[in-house]
Amino acid sequence: MESVEEPWTLVVGQVVAPFGTRGAVRVRPETDFPGRFRCLEEVCLELPDGEERVYRVREARLTPKGVILLLAGCDDRNCAETLRRAWVKVRPSMAVPLPEGCYYVHQIIGLRAVTEDGRDLGEIVEVIRSSANDVYVTPSAMIPAVREFVREVDLRGGRIVVSLPAEYEQTDAPED
Repeated sequence: MESVEEPWTLVVGQVVAPFGTRGAVRVRPETDFPGRFRCLEEVCLELPDGEERVYRVREARLTPKGVILLLAGCDDRNCAETLRRAWVKVRPSMAVPLPEGCYYVHQIIGLRAVTEDGRDLGEIVEVIRSSANDVYVTPSAMIPAVREFVREVDLRGGRIVVSLPAEYEQTDAPED
């Protein structure tokens, strides 16, 4: 049986500009764990036109303005310039392990949201990130991602069970 290689689907940053003359790039981290870049051996860059290129990471350095990556095979500023706006991706298996009860956005999107009484709110199509808390968006509800409202996350079952705030409850009574 032929093994299928895991896809590069987890975005951890975006190339914002070349850095220096040796082919390094400055990356804006799109992760809560920017230190993870120091441990990466390979990354996949998805260019704005959709082309994907896999690079071996020769060096990764954290700075106050982002991460500086030096990639094997990208040896001058011209090469680095071609990588501007590329998404930096890793394989899901390369994700930093999270504590129990914490989830990555890519794990939440696609789950079915249901209320405790079984009402289907639809699939989570987006996660809005904010400083207070994330918000899970379905076609029929926006659910604050806090324990008060998210009662259970069942990744294997493909769903989350929620308790909606009173103002979310729909009634059939006409408005005055």
